[in-house]
Amino acid sequence: MPDHDMLLARVRKLLAKAEDPAVTEAEAELYNTKAAELIARYGIDRAMVADAGAGADEIGMRKIPLDNPYSRDKATLLTNIAFPLRCRTLLHRAAKGVEAVTVFGFRSDLERVELLFTSLLLQATTQLTRVRPENRVFRGESLAAYRRTWLHGFARAVYERLRQAEERAVQGHTAMSASGRSAELVVRDRTAMVQQAFDEQFSDLRAAPPRRLSGTGYLDGHHAGTNANLSPTTLTKRRKVLPMR
Repeated sequence: MPDHDMLLARVRKLLAKAEDPAVTEAEAELYNTKAAELIARYGIDRAMVADAGAGADEIGMRKIPLDNPYSRDKATLLTNIAFPLRCRTLLHRAAKGVEAVTVFGFRSDLERVELLFTSLLLQATTQLTRVRPENRVFRGESLAAYRRTWLHGFARAVYERLRQAEERAVQGHTAMSASGRSAELVVRDRTAMVQQAFDEQFSDLRAAPPRRLSGTGYLDGHHAGTNANLSPTTLTKRRKVLPMR
């Protein structure tokens, strides 16, 4: 197998161990952290190969549809995955929420974003069917308000973990590309290229104003995101996303 296939095969093995009900939470976290590191290394390897001219990796875009409920919060999760992986996002708003998000970046990074988002959305949605704001100080809080902030906490934790994994992957890649450039320089240039291309194509768009959320689920969601599986291998399993009620 090509090296990148071997890398992803290792990720699948780590995920299988993390999902084993016999392992402790601490052990599962170690497996998940290692999986995130390998996914980041995969992105650096692909970037270095492309920089050397040994593989095609062009800037493009993918439009990912979203549905309600909580489509705006799902869009936040997607954006929080895309940015650490050197991609940018464009939200397509609808009368109620967000109907789709266009992700803009290098093809190898778009693949990582789409795989991770599908997996993490499944994990978040499954947990959202169970969380409730019972026994809280704010007893009048609605379930929807709690879940919206829960999703934002989950997304923030995922962003932090991915950013840290990407930084470690860059720092740990000591070999130069065939063009004589370091991983840090390659990644910096690719990030700048994506931003410039995004700005040129969508120069007439304005950033959305920040949202004000009133729920109390942020810390619970952040904890769940900290323990979330950061591997795309769950996509190989045919599971359905449970409806949120």
